[in-house]
Amino acid sequence: MTNRPDPSRSALLTIDVQNDFTLPGSPHAIPGTHELVPAMAEIAAAFRARRLPVVHVVRLYLPDGSNAELSRRDALAGGARIVLPGSPGSGLRPELAPCPVELDHAALLRGAFQPVGEAEWLMYKPRWGAFFGTGLTGHLRGLGVDTVVVIGANFPNCPRTTLYEASERDFHAVVVPDAVSRAYPRGMDECAEMGALVLGARELIGWLPPSP
Repeated sequence: MTNRPDPSRSALLTIDVQNDFTLPGSPHAIPGTHELVPAMAEIAAAFRARRLPVVHVVRLYLPDGSNAELSRRDALAGGARIVLPGSPGSGLRPELAPCPVELDHAALLRGAFQPVGEAEWLMYKPRWGAFFGTGLTGHLRGLGVDTVVVIGANFPNCPRTTLYEASERDFHAVVVPDAVSRAYPRGMDECAEMGALVLGARELIGWLPPSP
């Protein structure tokens, strides 16, 4: 492992870019996320073109809220339906996928990585961060990854937690503020102080190695 983020050994993590959280008109849409989907899709396409790994990280909330954070369990148990397994709202935004994708909800909930491309997968996370209670660390190590690039929704919760978890597991981290909803300058400064590289979407694509 080098002492700096290595673009040739990087993987992209897209966080919670799902219909319920992003589509205009969804009661659970996170403000500002839909507008950033084109930048997220461009970054995913750049990783795909370079045959670098992409992992689309999704949430799936059971109706009783038993697999959700404590702060959301009452709402789910009270009838809220957010990224419900099997529902259209749980689906990945199609702009980010290499082809039409239907989530294998049962396999994802079991912790499986669902292949959706040559070096591209879906995975489920049970809490804010993508590393907690998942096989992501081993999956990335097995691919020779030492650097993770984080985009998606929404910075104060899941992307920020994922960045901290990546650092705790000795992965280098890159965050892309114009491809992460609800990013703000102080938060980006704090990520940089933690050792993360902060790059705009165009900067990031230029930072990646050339396409083969």
